[in-house]
Amino acid sequence: MGNYRNFELTTYFVAHATARVTREELEKQLAFMERHMRLDKVYLEPWRGELASHEQVEMCREVFEKHGVKVEGGLTTVIPTPEGQKPKARLFNTFCYNDPAMRQRLKEVSAFIGAHFDAFIIDDFFFTNCMCADCVREKERFNFEHGITDGSWQRYRLDLLRRVSQEDIIGPAKAANPNCKITIKYPNWAESYQETGYNPKDQRQLFDRVYTGTETRDPVTTDQHLPRYLSFSLMTYFEAMWPGHNGGGWFDTFDSHITEHYLEQAYLTAFSKPRELMMFCFQSMYDNMYTPALGYQLDKLDAVLDHVGAPVGIACYLPDDCQGEDNVQDFLGMNGLPILCTPYFPEHAPCILLTRSSAFDPDVVDKLEKYLRETGGNAVVTTGFLDAVRDRGISALTSIRLRGRRMTATRYRVEEAGSSRCQFPEAVRPVTLPVAEFRNNATWAVVKGAQGEESCGILLRDDYCDGHLWTLAVPDAFPQLYDLPAPVLSRIRQALPAGGAWLEGPSRISLFAYDNDSYIVYPYVMEGVQRQIIRLHVKDANALYMPIRKKRLEPLYVQGDEAVFELAAMPGQYEVYQTVKD
Repeated sequence: MGNYRNFELTTYFVAHATARVTREELEKQLAFMERHMRLDKVYLEPWRGELASHEQVEMCREVFEKHGVKVEGGLTTVIPTPEGQKPKARLFNTFCYNDPAMRQRLKEVSAFIGAHFDAFIIDDFFFTNCMCADCVREKERFNFEHGITDGSWQRYRLDLLRRVSQEDIIGPAKAANPNCKITIKYPNWAESYQETGYNPKDQRQLFDRVYTGTETRDPVTTDQHLPRYLSFSLMTYFEAMWPGHNGGGWFDTFDSHITEHYLEQAYLTAFSKPRELMMFCFQSMYDNMYTPALGYQLDKLDAVLDHVGAPVGIACYLPDDCQGEDNVQDFLGMNGLPILCTPYFPEHAPCILLTRSSAFDPDVVDKLEKYLRETGGNAVVTTGFLDAVRDRGISALTSIRLRGRRMTATRYRVEEAGSSRCQFPEAVRPVTLPVAEFRNNATWAVVKGAQGEESCGILLRDDYCDGHLWTLAVPDAFPQLYDLPAPVLSRIRQALPAGGAWLEGPSRISLFAYDNDSYIVYPYVMEGVQRQIIRLHVKDANALYMPIRKKRLEPLYVQGDEAVFELAAMPGQYEVYQTVKD
């Protein structure tokens, strides 16, 4: 592909630097980068609230190309309040798209960038949050014309940004350069897109390519509460949305206070098999201790990706413009369930996950019934999903009812698969769960939480035709999933294997499965996660091979068609395993 076998390494050069950097400064900064990694491409940005000159753009391009780095363009759609004017009701200086002067400036900038580059990418400020008087008036007019009576902004902003995409960016850029290819980069806050006008449903029909924001943050001390598994799952979402057109994953150095937390963005992005790894941004990477650490890992990641195929796993259905149980799928991914995301109902997947977000599809219960009846697959639904579809016919599939009760579990009952024997693990910390009431012998509770003489289902099973419907009780505070004992989590994973394997062990470990019978195991760097021995159950395996370490692992034991292997799991260290069937 380029300087690495499995991905191109790219970075982003922001407009403030494009406008001001000298040739000597750029050479010095580039020399630092070259000591630690091998750049394939740079996205050179002329506009981020100010426009760099033609001369500066061409000087920067010349320096990068002299070093063998390909150059494409970049655009960030922010604009400051003109001097002397009243500030608008907006955040982050995003455009007011009801301001004719601002829209005219965006058209001029788009034409300028199109004239300079055959390809450019739009950074993830291409949304609107403006609530100035003009925007309020236009929203109310739109809502009246479309029969929207709740005063919401979503449909108006989705329509607005669809029109702006065509009229203010694509049209002017391609008029200046008909060969120009334009990529829209989507941010990491997927379940909020529609509120601010991000519109993948329509925009993927307009742009030439999409790109994925895989940045995560410290979830404790920063505003965004983004589980780190998002760096993988969101990549799978956009790849499924438009196969072959997801350009890559984009991560950054910001709001990560621990080096491993920064590096984990790169690891999980790489595990999704991206075309590009994008480091935002060149300026923050210069003279930063993260840079040599990442450079060291890039060759290791490249070697790992030599041995894995395409990702497989539990298909989580997230329809366009949905929201609900934000990022619950990522917390499940950080607890050992290999989750892939898709905006299309995964009717042929062997195992699917439906959350409250899935209920945005008005026909989802009918699709679920057909899936169970015709494919005989495994479907797992969260209690949030059940609550959202309680009046849509879900009672035909399960006896479970949600009546608003909560219970704090202090111990558990875990039924062994294929047996009536049970384990009774104690809670590490109390976990508060929704009470999924069910009818005995109509629905079966495989895992239960208990307090005193009261208990409630955590993993419940209904068989429908040839399919299996599993209901998972999810705590309101999703990180409490980390507090479930290892036997509870292991039994959930056993019920929902992916790629022929499941993980036996505690929380905060991810299993990534691939279609060539290979696996990556990654324990997160988090408080309380220690080096430990875990077990990987693999179907139809005689051994496991560790291609990086050139080591063969024999099974600890074989039970039925499963071989069980003991693996060492060290926080912050990923390992790749291949199934041996000889």
